Amino acid sequence: MFFYVNVRDSRSFGEFRQKVCHDCHIMSERTAIISKYASKAAKSLGVGLVALMLLFGLPSAKVVKVTTGLNTLVIDAGHGGMDPGCNGNNEVFEKDVTLGVSLKLGKILRDSMPGLKVLYTRTTDKTLKLWERPNLANNNRADLFISIHCNANNNRSAAGSETYFMGLHKTEGNLDVAKRENAAITYESDYKENSRYGGFDPESAEGHIIFSLVQNAYMKQSLKLASGIESHTNKISMIKSRGVKQAGFLVLWQTSMPSVLVETGFLTNATDRMYLKTNDGQQKIAMGVFRAVRDYKKYLETVGANNGPGGVVR
Repeated sequence: MFFYVNVRDSRSFGEFRQKVCHDCHIMSERTAIISKYASKAAKSLGVGLVALMLLFGLPSAKVVKVTTGLNTLVIDAGHGGMDPGCNGNNEVFEKDVTLGVSLKLGKILRDSMPGLKVLYTRTTDKTLKLWERPNLANNNRADLFISIHCNANNNRSAAGSETYFMGLHKTEGNLDVAKRENAAITYESDYKENSRYGGFDPESAEGHIIFSLVQNAYMKQSLKLASGIESHTNKISMIKSRGVKQAGFLVLWQTSMPSVLVETGFLTNATDRMYLKTNDGQQKIAMGVFRAVRDYKKYLETVGANNGPGGVVR
């Protein structure tokens, strides 16, 4: 079952619910997975039935056309300011690593791809509301959105990088990562009343069940980029890849272009943390992401040439 949302028209989580449609090609698989989460939600919060009703009662939405150019790219350094992100044993915080990697990535892109317009959601240690990040990309009609983050886990042996694109939480681990990143909205005092989130509660089982229904129009392109990031960073950095994954992230849901969220490594793991603290480690991660963007651009140009003007990548 594939679900699409016209993200250019979606301004809140409430509107999002009304802009999802389904394709029944793999209904049985998705229904089983959603039923699993709905059952758990019913036991804890009594919202499983609501989620199942939404699953089969959501109306249709338009599929957004995907173009074949790469002219503008937005780099999002996760967290910042009052929101430190995950704590690396009080040695380093996520917000500092993400900013370091983002600035290094932007410099490499600007030096190596001068025709590409590179924008940042932040270039200093400043607090941003979660909606401001995708909003910057949407307002500038960006062709690509890359959000940089670091991971954390109570199991300190957990290590490695992961790159996510928007979609179904196929494992409890993926869901936990999404919950942790989505919890950034709690630093906004008005997030419960903010219409841009439509009442989304990061602690709500229903909220994350609904997010698991999203398969946006940019899935193939996002997967292509995510795969390249994991492949290249695994080759040139000391941090090994845990693979490409899907989960429901607020920061990706509201973007109107192919988008990925990169978990560069675990700050709760001593080896990953030591590497991500260093300029060299951050530079290697940035170089891996750059190489993936470079390959992705070539891929778009090849597909565009084969499809002719106005071609659509699926």
